[in-house]
Amino acid sequence: MTGSERLRIVSALGVIEIFAWGSSFYLIAVLAEPIAAETGWSGAAISAGVSIGLLVSGISAIFVGRLIEVHGGRPVLASGMVLLAAGLSLLGLANSLIVYYAAWTVMGIGMACGLYDAAFSSLGQVFGRDARLAITQLTLWGGFASTVCWPLSSWLIEMVGWRSACFAYAGFHLAVTAPLAV
Repeated sequence: MTGSERLRIVSALGVIEIFAWGSSFYLIAVLAEPIAAETGWSGAAISAGVSIGLLVSGISAIFVGRLIEVHGGRPVLASGMVLLAAGLSLLGLANSLIVYYAAWTVMGIGMACGLYDAAFSSLGQVFGRDARLAITQLTLWGGFASTVCWPLSSWLIEMVGWRSACFAYAGFHLAVTAPLAV
């Protein structure tokens, strides 16, 4: 495999990971205040959504690991992007805490499928024993999630509001990250 092919693969996965992390794990850091201002929900209630997502992600990890083992990382990663898009869409529609928590439940499954595990597996399938460097490079890409998505999220909230910011991220996952994973 040439260096340019390696760069293309790692860069594609890097874009996926930046936006997967930035629109899930890091999202609430920017959205919490506007959500509270509009809905009147407490900070604890809003933070509980993220906790639910992380709990669901952890519980789903065993099943997702089996899916990766059977089908490989790429289809699981693509499914994760679709699940994140669905969760973000539901989050943008949330008018009650029940719907808000349901959104984070879907996002938690998306996080289990769409964060590093499936991406690292994909690199292992492509590069075999030589995957270590690619995994390190991808991890560095993922480190830019907050650097890219916090200001982007802030800008989106200022321009179109927090709900439309969620819809914008959902659209991005469907139009860009899911196709990159396939």
